Amino acid sequence: MKKIVLFTIAVLSSVYCSAQTELAFPFQGGGTVMTRFFRDSLKVSPEIIKKKATGTAVFKFTADEKGTIKKIIVYYADDYLLTLPIIEALKKSNHKWVIPDHEKFHDFIIPFSISFNPPAMASNATIKDAYKFYSQRKPIISYNQVPLEYATLLPTIVVSYDVPE
Repeated sequence: MKKIVLFTIAVLSSVYCSAQTELAFPFQGGGTVMTRFFRDSLKVSPEIIKKKATGTAVFKFTADEKGTIKKIIVYYADDYLLTLPIIEALKKSNHKWVIPDHEKFHDFIIPFSISFNPPAMASNATIKDAYKFYSQRKPIISYNQVPLEYATLLPTIVVSYDVPE
């Protein structure tokens, strides 16, 4: 009798269990298309090039069921200067995000890394400008927790720009 009761409980509990479903990549076209889109859409400003700015920025944004970005939050940025072209590129990605079927909104976390390609013969001025930016940067730090169980972490977008000699 005990075996029948245990077997019945096991069968009934298995009805409510389901395998973890594999989600499609949340950007239309996949990861390589997303990386190419941001590399093409993210226009490094002349001010970034002039200051030889480099750094990292981590954003969280919310997309609705139509793929429209509703809210953009800066969780971390090495400097405010780096965030401006990233925000513009994120705005251009409207209607390209795919969220799970049962959700009305979904959060995504996307890190960006911006750096410059050093010239073959870097001058002292280039090195000095890069160090000056690094030493005078003012990081943006969020003290809110990142809700990882409800957000999708996307791969890092690496953007490099050329500096004049």
